[in-house]
Amino acid sequence: MVRRTRVMWGSWRIWQPRLVFWVGALMIGVISVFFARAADYAYELFEGLRHTTAYSPYLPLVLTPLGFMLCSYMSTRLFPNSQGSGIPQAIAARHLHNTESQHRLLNLKVAAGKILMTIIGLFCGASIGREGPTVQVGASIMIQTARWGKMIQTKGLIVAGSAAGISAAFNTPLAGIVFAIEEMSRAYESRANGLVVSAIILSGLAAIGLAGNYTYFGQASAIAVRPEEWVAVFVCGIGGGLLGALFSLYSLKAARRIKRWAQPAPVKRMAIVAGGCGLAVALIGLVFGGATFGTGYEQARTVIEGGSINPFFFLGKLLATFLSMASGIPGGIFAPSLSVGATLGSTVAHVLGISIGLGAILGMAGYFAGVVQSPMTAFVIILEMTDNHDGIITLMATSMLGYIASRMISREPLYHGLSRAFIADSIKFQRARNRETAAGERSSAEEMREETRRYNEKGAI
Repeated sequence: MVRRTRVMWGSWRIWQPRLVFWVGALMIGVISVFFARAADYAYELFEGLRHTTAYSPYLPLVLTPLGFMLCSYMSTRLFPNSQGSGIPQAIAARHLHNTESQHRLLNLKVAAGKILMTIIGLFCGASIGREGPTVQVGASIMIQTARWGKMIQTKGLIVAGSAAGISAAFNTPLAGIVFAIEEMSRAYESRANGLVVSAIILSGLAAIGLAGNYTYFGQASAIAVRPEEWVAVFVCGIGGGLLGALFSLYSLKAARRIKRWAQPAPVKRMAIVAGGCGLAVALIGLVFGGATFGTGYEQARTVIEGGSINPFFFLGKLLATFLSMASGIPGGIFAPSLSVGATLGSTVAHVLGISIGLGAILGMAGYFAGVVQSPMTAFVIILEMTDNHDGIITLMATSMLGYIASRMISREPLYHGLSRAFIADSIKFQRARNRETAAGERSSAEEMREETRRYNEKGAI
């Protein structure tokens, strides 16, 4: 009887971390669906407010800067390490060896704040997306899962949670795997492959169960056959890659300079920066009739389906996305970047006289690969979002051209460049904690010596 109990207890100790891990993966899928619906509803409210009265179109001039300042204050004061996309934090946590430092970047409080402030940002018209934040939320859930399940493979869990988050956000399971390999780890660990695939499957099942099986941008075809269509491949690949590289390069420069400038009073100065960026985003939105607000999903889908749009929209959307990112408020760039790329490609297609839908898909591949410098992730995620399996060679070629062109200008990938600031801050924080601990130990030792001296003096008397 004792032996049977020990066997059952041993089995439970083996199965406990697995069960907790599976629950965590399912939670990622459920929360991703909730996050998506809440984000869409928030932006719909913003659009509704803009069309309420004759003066409502000018509402963003007040609402957007104030919303940016509120998000900046909350992310700096209440939810530190929730700024920006969220992917750099996950990458930084994976490179840190100290468990406490990992938990400062990835925890449930940060995840809750990330969701809340991304929703507020979309309600205020920020040019941001929810997909990058979902990566940080997924990684945070997995880190907490590791604590509950007493699991020690935290780096593998960070990769698994990040991949599950991107997969559930876009309903693209293959893209989640490729994202884990190419963007999160840059070198795949065989020990983590089971965790990644299991997390993607379970989170995907939860998401499909709640939202249904859907294709993000519907069905589209992107097969280059005629000579002018292959010209579009080169133009969208190289042109999109160069434009994406400029966005990435100046985003990194802006982030570093703004951080240095804000260092003496980060809460106040970052709020000032956010307010200025918010006002600029509102002005751009007014110039383009409100089209540059939000994720840009509707505009991207319009051109993918062959519809027409302002040929200069991509410039306004790019600038609005750059300012939203520079402000430091929580929010991703995945969806806005796809919108910029799609509308850039539609403009190229209009000039060359080819299918608008084909140009839009090629533009997405070239520009997105140029921004993130991850060509495999770019073409796989677009392949799954458009259900365009016939055009895989075309997408691969465009993504690779975008990547090569981007590397000529920006040598450092955007997310990895942004992660360096979080790594440096974590190391400084840990060193400060170590110094405080050492000082406390010295103080305790001195107090003990003083007590011993007094005791000895009393004994001598």
